[in-house]
Amino acid sequence: MSHHPRGCARHEGRSSMSVAKIIEISAESPNSFEDAIVQGITRASKTVHGIKSAWVKEQHVVAENGKVSLYRVDLKVTFVLD
Repeated sequence: MSHHPRGCARHEGRSSMSVAKIIEISAESPNSFEDAIVQGITRASKTVHGIKSAWVKEQHVVAENGKVSLYRVDLKVTFVLD
């Protein structure tokens, strides 16, 4: 007879574990890093369902004439598989 800690549910024949996948995407915006992140997640959610989080791996800017003209982010996006 096995011992289960209090509060731990036991499901016979069923697994309550979910499987997640991580993809990397790049997104850009002329406005800000935050906007680039929002644009990237919005675009990814059109083809990838179950997005749960994103990690900003890299941030870059493009400068023209001494001013920032483009904000670019590389994201690691985590989503749960169906």
